[in-house]
Amino acid sequence: MHTPLDETSARYEGWRIVAVCFLVATFGWGLGFYGQSVYVAELHRLHGWPASLISGGTTFFYLFGALLVVFVSEAIRSVGPRSCLLAGIFALATAAVLIGQVTKPWQLYAANAVLAFGWAGTSLGIITNTLGLWFDKKRGMAISLALNGASFGGIAGVPLLVAAIGSFGFPGAMMVAAIAMVVLMVPVILVFVGRPPLHPSAAIAAARADALSATQVRAQAFRDVGFLTVSASFALVLFAQVGFIVHLISFLDSVVGRERAAFAVALMTAMAVVGRVLFSFVIDRLNQRLASAISFVSQAVALAIIINVQNDIALIGSCALFGFSVGNLITLPTLIVQREFDPRSFGVLISLITAINQITYAFGPGVIGLLRDASGSYALPFYGCIGLELVAAVLIMIRGRRKLT
Repeated sequence: MHTPLDETSARYEGWRIVAVCFLVATFGWGLGFYGQSVYVAELHRLHGWPASLISGGTTFFYLFGALLVVFVSEAIRSVGPRSCLLAGIFALATAAVLIGQVTKPWQLYAANAVLAFGWAGTSLGIITNTLGLWFDKKRGMAISLALNGASFGGIAGVPLLVAAIGSFGFPGAMMVAAIAMVVLMVPVILVFVGRPPLHPSAAIAAARADALSATQVRAQAFRDVGFLTVSASFALVLFAQVGFIVHLISFLDSVVGRERAAFAVALMTAMAVVGRVLFSFVIDRLNQRLASAISFVSQAVALAIIINVQNDIALIGSCALFGFSVGNLITLPTLIVQREFDPRSFGVLISLITAINQITYAFGPGVIGLLRDASGSYALPFYGCIGLELVAAVLIMIRGRRKLT
């Protein structure tokens, strides 16, 4: 007999976990994802290393992190969400300090290896798996709200890190960031992240004697049409999305100037927050595959305008249109998996999709850069991104005939 859980109540403990995950995402994306652009610039300035050498460390970080993310669900099952989150925070803090002390290229790659552990313990895989323990019916809203921390990490975290570098120098700033994160996050996690409740669906799943191992779930996933279309479509879109965003300022700089280019990127990031918040109120009731396809097409339309229109207002407006769906493309795979697949498989499948996406989008900026250099403009790579978005819009509508069991 299980006590009903009112996930709609403001007093439900799960909403405190959402707030914790918001803070975790802020630091995870601020120091892990968005921080990479700061590290590349600072290490190049300090040591004069080639950009390719430093950015190679970034690619290594993404790829190694993707391998670790695969096993997040098993780690949570073994030691619990509190221990995993604490481990992620300490790894992220250690990596931040190490990056600030780098003087040789091999040290950068070693620091990025530690950073990958921190990323695995503070990013999408850990957040969705953790919130999945507290939420069932309102899982979409919970994840959407928590992942606004990712956008906040880019909006506030990076400028603060740059300001700290100006005040304390690069090593000092990284040390300050690490200390601030540990001082804030460790008490918050210890106080608010306890034992998750047992939802009725989770209880039923746990009671089933034929529960599959994580290895079996992953093996079946790669034979399941529904899973393959979800993972492939979002991998293609995130490849295009991440590559486009990384090169956006370079493209707009020559068209509208650096100041307006920076404003366009800030507006795009803000629209990602707006889109995620608005979707959070209805996302659990939508046809999530159709919502995904519409999001993909909207980004393709925005890209087509950006390539072909020279008007400043139209370009900035197109960046806003593109940004509206940026945040939701992180949330939607989670909700599709929740709705279409066995609840026993949720954590393993989300970790697997996250890893596939990360491995794929790690190459996005590099491939777009190569195509830009080969063709002499951004038209070819951006048209390629449009093609990927449209192919993904078709793929996501192929559901398959059965659920993964």
